[in-house]
Amino acid sequence: MVNFICNLKKYRQLKELTQEELAKIVGVRRETIMRLEAGKYNPSLKLAIDISRAVDAPIEEIFIFD
Repeated sequence: MVNFICNLKKYRQLKELTQEELAKIVGVRRETIMRLEAGKYNPSLKLAIDISRAVDAPIEEIFIFD
């Protein structure tokens, strides 16, 4: 089984963004950001890229599949 680790909260907070603000930037609901941060949702490639650009961090540092 693949283990999914999400460091989104750390990078979002470094950019001083709320879940709501990040959600608006990437075009999803706040609940999606909440589920991502809890590791309960695997993002699509497009969403992962959009988030990576929004928080200015590499995808492979935000989302880790171990």
